[in-house]
Formats: sequence, C-alpha cells, structure tokens
Amino acid sequence: MKRLTIFITALLSLPAYAAQLTLELGDTRRTWQTVELLKHPAAQEVRIDDDVSYKRAMTYRAIPMASLLEGIKPEDHLQAVALDGFAAELSAAPLLSQNGAKAWLAIEDPEHPWPALGKGKPSAGPFYLVWTHPQASHISPEQWPFQVARITRQRAVAERFPVMRPDPALPVDSPITQGFNLFQKNCLACHRLNGAGDSQFGPDLNIPYNPTEYFGADFLKRYVRDPQSLRHWPQARMPGFSTRVLSENELDQLVSYLQHMATRKVTLP
Repeated sequence: MKRLTIFITALLSLPAYAAQLTLELGDTRRTWQTVELLKHPAAQEVRIDDDVSYKRAMTYRAIPMASLLEGIKPEDHLQAVALDGFAAELSAAPLLSQNGAKAWLAIEDPEHPWPALGKGKPSAGPFYLVWTHPQASHISPEQWPFQVARITRQRAVAERFPVMRPDPALPVDSPITQGFNLFQKNCLACHRLNGAGDSQFGPDLNIPYNPTEYFGADFLKRYVRDPQSLRHWPQARMPGFSTRVLSENELDQLVSYLQHMATRKVTLP
C-alpha cells in the first residue's frame, strides 16, 4: 500500500501534457500535444493588452497561426471548435496576415496554468486564439475562441448550410445579405438557424421562433447590446456587442437578416 501511495503521488506530480489540438486542413491531419507546441520553434512570449476573455492585459506563450496553417490560402474558410461546443467560423485571410491584426495560438502550460475565467469556471486553455492589434482588422470577440480542441478547413457557410442563405435574388449589397455576413461572423459560433450549423452552444434563431417574432426591433437591439438589461440571469453566457464590435448600421443589417429569415423557415423532422 505504501508503494502504491508513493507511485500515485509521483504520478500526480508529473506535468499534465495530455491536452491536444487537432488540425484538419483538407488533405492533411495533425494532432499536436501541448508539450510539442510549447517547444515549437516559432513559440514566443506575446502580450495581449486588452484580452477579450480576461478583460485585462495577459501574457501568453504563443505561436503565430500562420506558422501552423500549412497549405491554407487566404480565400479558405476555417472553423475552430471548442470543448464546450462553441464553433467559430473564421476566414483564413486574417489568420494568415502579417500586417495589422495578427492571430496567435496561445498554449497553456500545465505547470503554469492560466487563471479561471470566473468563479466556478475553467481557464481559457488549453488552447486559445488571441490577437495583437485586433482593432486594425475589426476582429470581433467571436474570433477569439478559447478552449479550442480542433481547427478544420471547411467549405463556406453558404455552401455547407444553404437553409441559412437569404433569398438569392437579393443583390450582394442588400442590407439583408450584409446581415447574413455579420450573422456568420458574430452569431454562428453559438447559434444554429433553421436547424443548420455546427455549434452546440446556444439555441436555434429561427426554429421554432425567430427572435424578431417575440422581440420588438428596439428591444432586440437592446438585448444584443446588453443581454442582462432585458433578462437578468447570472448563468447567461451571451456577451453584449458594443458599437465598437457591431456598429449601429451593422446591427440594423443583422436584424434585417433575421427578420427576412423568419419568412424562410424550414420544417424540421
């Protein structure tokens, strides 16, 4: 029994390098272990002045995303899936860019764990997509996925989920079409629509009811800006979208898209 106790104590004292990140980039698939990423030749210390998740300055051991996305082109589309079902839709171009905003994969060292995101919550690790100078490319909070487990190359959202598309007869510069683009960037990471989408995080925004059917437009906009101002719920997870993230014109476009999709519902099994 004494030997078993010593063995268990020694085992628990070892660094916990069990976390892994899977990259599925078309024809290639690779799984990275934490220890490999921490020792990656491109890894360096990166300071994030205004971290979206921690709401303060943070310093990480991180790798430029461009160093990991071998074979990916700017016109490609990627998806980052988190442990909790959050699925961020990401254009590859900003992730590959070396100018303006720059994307980094932050790696949590088990020997020096990051702080919890809140009382009773885990940290943002083991892998977290962060940005330096995010304002330069209008990077939204939904483009900062944390607890990332997998990054995959995907077809464009409109191809994968045609039931999300607005009427194809609409011009590309229509507020509704622009709203669809904003929906992909800011909403699809958490929500489905017409039963379509990969996220397991939040409710469907069209089935059985679209929020424009039970919120007046002004109240819906207030809800997007500050969810707690309409529904005070300590366990709520939806963040507010400030005018810095979503301008008034963009919010109008997003609501226009949702109103339009309320007329294009599908029948689910």
